[in-house]
Amino acid sequence: MKISHYELKVEGLVFFTGYMACIPIANWMIQSVGTVCPPNGPCVIPVAPGLMAPSGVLMVGLALVLRDLVQRRLGVWYGLAAIATGTALSSILAPPSLVLASTIAFLLSELADFAVYTPLQKRGLMRAVIASSFVGLVADSLLFLWLAFGSLQFLAGQIVGKALMVLLTLPAIYWLRERDKRLGV
Repeated sequence: MKISHYELKVEGLVFFTGYMACIPIANWMIQSVGTVCPPNGPCVIPVAPGLMAPSGVLMVGLALVLRDLVQRRLGVWYGLAAIATGTALSSILAPPSLVLASTIAFLLSELADFAVYTPLQKRGLMRAVIASSFVGLVADSLLFLWLAFGSLQFLAGQIVGKALMVLLTLPAIYWLRERDKRLGV
């Protein structure tokens, strides 16, 4: 059985849509979902024993993986278009106090992810997704926390939370890679 070019495009557009959905969900979560939601700070959640992070961390980790999949299915230009569109969405949807931090962190972390994923994808999907997501999540964590709060208080929690989300996607990435091999993609 062979997968058609059309089916690959549709799959890519599903990844693109999921990627775009991560941005408003992350912005909503950081304002509304958490075990602690102080009036002038982000809502936070536990991501590991003793580690807290702003709740949008989960969606940011997923976004890093989905951007890679957009590029895998639709190509480099769609990957860059996703980053540009995501950056614009982030700047529009972030709470006013976080617009600058959210926009800059999103743009630079996604470009870092892109820069690592693009050359590595030829060596293997799993390696490329893991390495690029790690670079992106560290960049996003450092930039966002410093620009938004002037503090790296939640850095460990941010990194762990995003890494956990990336790890949770790995079975699906493995399945996709194996299916692609079987179908000659």
